[in-house]
This record gives sequence, structure tokens and C-alpha cells, in this order.
Amino acid sequence: MRSKKTKYIFVTGGVVSSLGKGLASASIGALLENRGLNITLIKLDPYINVDPGTMSPFQHGEVYVTEDGGETDMDLGHYERFTNAHMSRMNNFTSGRIYHSVIMKERRGEYLGKTVQVIPHVTDEIKATIRQAAQDVDVVIVEIGGTVGDIESLPFLEAIRQMRYDVGSANAIYIHLTLLPYIGAAGEVKTKPTQHSVMKLREIGIQPDFLLCRTDREISRELKDKIAMFCNVDTGNVFTSPDVKSIYELPLELHRQGLDERLAEVLNIWSRAPHLERWDNIIRKVYEPARGEVKVGIVGKYVDLKESYKSLNEALLHGGIANDARVNLIFVDSQDVEAQGPEKLLAGVDAILVPGGFGVRGTEGKIAAVRHAREKKIPFFGICLGLQMAVVEFSRDVLGLKEANSLEFNEHTPHPVVTLMESQVKVQDKGGTMRLGSYACALLPGSLAHKLYGQDTVQERHRHRYEVNNAYRGRLQEAGLVISGHNPELNLVEMIELKDHPFFIGCQAHPEFKSKPFAPHPLFSGFIKAALTQRDATRGASQVQA
Repeated sequence: MRSKKTKYIFVTGGVVSSLGKGLASASIGALLENRGLNITLIKLDPYINVDPGTMSPFQHGEVYVTEDGGETDMDLGHYERFTNAHMSRMNNFTSGRIYHSVIMKERRGEYLGKTVQVIPHVTDEIKATIRQAAQDVDVVIVEIGGTVGDIESLPFLEAIRQMRYDVGSANAIYIHLTLLPYIGAAGEVKTKPTQHSVMKLREIGIQPDFLLCRTDREISRELKDKIAMFCNVDTGNVFTSPDVKSIYELPLELHRQGLDERLAEVLNIWSRAPHLERWDNIIRKVYEPARGEVKVGIVGKYVDLKESYKSLNEALLHGGIANDARVNLIFVDSQDVEAQGPEKLLAGVDAILVPGGFGVRGTEGKIAAVRHAREKKIPFFGICLGLQMAVVEFSRDVLGLKEANSLEFNEHTPHPVVTLMESQVKVQDKGGTMRLGSYACALLPGSLAHKLYGQDTVQERHRHRYEVNNAYRGRLQEAGLVISGHNPELNLVEMIELKDHPFFIGCQAHPEFKSKPFAPHPLFSGFIKAALTQRDATRGASQVQA
């Protein structure tokens, strides 16, 4: 039994959305973890969707998949990248999921005939989910999605207001993230939005203990004193969350201001001094890489919103860190590739990556990008749909099956080299019904994948309905496609590659979800290493011609 009480840090946001609550929460978690504390993080989202799995990436950014198959908010990706905490479906709850649970309990008669209300039944359900995730840890960081003042988030805010009384004021604190805008015409940083946001929070019954002010510039002590006075917060508890060139600098910046030390003091937690040397090393490699820059072309359909590929972008950055190189991401709309061809749009890139996605739009552009990478011997990495498009391209151009396709895009194709999983045929509901979570992949000895992983069997996270059709597997292999990884239980293709290519690999899973700055994923490390080789070879050829 634990002798110490768990401490709770509740993080709210005000003024505007997208201030960076997730990164702030992850940074706080990283700092406390580096002080020797066992931490976990929870994201509470106010929208009615049960989870983000059915939402467009343009609406909500990427869907982050946990080991247990939870389709969760992208902030859980930040939590896992910044800390050693293991996220699961129990670390992300939405209003829809909370209400669904309450309604199911009411249908089963668990409320014993009582009138079911927001208070206490919904708020009790929220508090129960927080406590469940809080077992056996020193500190729980709970991030409330949305912006203070939104009607949707009121039950969550009421629940965390109550929790301070449930666990004791010494065991719970509130951090409010706000905006300090600079008004160019006045030449001043304005505090009024922060004052109004805190006023709205206090109307709900929550007095913040800490303010974390998002700003693009340094603010004076006088301005902090003003904010503290009008918001009824100790001056020593007003901190800034400045714009930084790399998200991995934020923990160091908050530590420089003393946030982690002050949190430990207010919560009365014994902790050691943090060991942040590895964070310093990461920032050095991000800002001053010894091996220069490589350009990676990402051919996708959600390129207008970079948050759609957040984990992918970070995993590529991690691959750069592993090789002491900067990775310049060149986003190319696959529909533009369809219309204009890959030669012009992908000219000058050192490697090509085709990520996952759903729907037929832009798929022919992805296939054209695969062909360009295969024929021009440019390092290629296909993820999920990217692997499937590589199989379609290989079937068309190498096997000669000109009408080969995925059943997802052409139900009448005579050669469905990518087909719907048998378990998916009768599925009607869309949410939470794909092949989700961690599955085993047995690697082919001597293959590139086996060399990169250095293991015989690995676990990777999945999110898809369609698979390589085993009916074509033999023909594909006879024509030169290497099946370098398969799931031994379901006998499904997990990884493919080509022998006569400097780097050509496809992965049915999403390895980006398991990459961290301190532990870059081996597939991304190998991909960026191949890109560096391609860059140097191209540069050398150009110099000889000159």
C-alpha cells in the first residue's frame, strides 16, 4: 500500500485554443519525472465523440494509437515522447465516453431509481476515471481540453473543482495557461485577456495556483506583478511559456524559470534535483547538427494541416537526431502529384515517404510517388497505406497487373492485391472497429528490417482495415518483392522491401507512435541514414559534373 498520497496537477487553458496545453503538460511531466517522481498524464476532452477515431484529421489533428488499441487525442503522443509514462485508453476520456458510461449504468439500474444528473453522477464518473488512472503514481497531471468559457467543458471543470475537496487542498493544484498578446500599435503586451480568463475560471469556482502565460517575448517583473495582483496569484507562481524553435526546448525553458522546483515546493513533494543533460544533448543535435540537412518529401493528402502527421513529423526529427542531422520536411499534396507528376514536385528530395490515410482521393499520386522512388533509386518509406500503395505499384508495373488496386478504392478491380480483412467484412460501426493496437511482427532473417531492428520479433501499433491479399503473396515474392515481416498469428504481411534498392521498405503498422527523441525508432533512423547517403552521393555527382 502506498504511504504517500497522490498529488494532482490540473491544467486548464483560456483566451484561445491551441496555446499548447498538451506540450506544457508533457513538459511538466518530464521535469517531475526527471526529479525522480513516478508520474502519469490524463487528457479530458469535452467533445461528444466517444473518441477521435471517426474525426477528420483536419478537425482534430492525428489520431494517436496506444498499445492497447485506444484511439486517442494527439496530446497523448506528446506525453509518451516526453516521459516514460505508458499511455492507454484509460488516459483519454471524452464527454461522449463519460456520458455513454453514465447512460449504460442508468440502463442497468445501477443508480437505484435516482434521477441521473450532471451533478453528482456525471462529475462522479469523471472523478472516478481520474482516480483509476492515478493508481500507484506520485503525481497525476490532468489536462482539460478546450477553453475556459466553453459550455462543453463545464462538467470537467466542476469535477476537478470538487477533487480539491476530495483529496485535500495540499494534494491538488490548478495551473491555468493563458495568452499575453503583443499589440503592435500600442507597443505593449496586454494582460487583460489573462485577467478575464482567470475571472471566468473563478466564476466556476476554481482559483488557479499557477499561471503559465504564452508569449512571444520576455516579460518584465513589473508585468508579472501586475498579473499576479489582478489574478490573485502569488508573483512567484507566474511563469511564461515562450515561443521556442523546438518543442524539446520547452522543458529546459520551464526549468530555467524554476517551475518544477516551485511545483515540488507547493505540493510538498520531496524530489531530487532534475537530471536534464540528455535534454541539453537533444537540443544541441536539433539546433546544431554535425551532419547538416536532408530533405524528405512527404506525399500525403492532409498536408495542409501539419498536425495531421504530428507523430510522423516528430519520428522523422528523431531519425535526424539519431544521425546528428537536421530533417527538412517537404510536404507534397498527392493530388498535385496526380496532376503534375512526381518529377518536378519531388525534385531535390533525398528521400520519399508515403504516410497512412483513408479514402481514394490522392491515391494515384501516392502510387506515382512510389514508382518515382523505386525507379530512381531514391530511399523510400511507406507507412500503412504507403505500404499498400507500394504493393499496388509493384503489382501494376512489375507483375504487369495493370488494373491492380485496393478494394478500398475499387470494389470491381480484377486484381485486389490489397483486400478487406475477413474480420472486417461484416463490420457496420466505424468507431473502434479497425485492427488497432500492438501486434507481433516476425522479421525475415537477413532482411533490411531485421538488420535495422536487430531482433527476430517486434511489436508495432496498427490502425487499418485493409491488408495485403495473401492470394497474391506468392506471385509478388516470385517477382522480387521481399515479405520481410509477417504476423505469425494472423499470417498477415507486416513489412515489405526490395533487394535491388538502396532503401525501400514498407510497414503496415505505424512505427511513428513508438519513437522518442531519446530512443529514435530504428526504421526512421535507418531511413534518415539512407537519405544522408543519397544526399552525399547526389552532391558528389553534381560536383563531378560541375
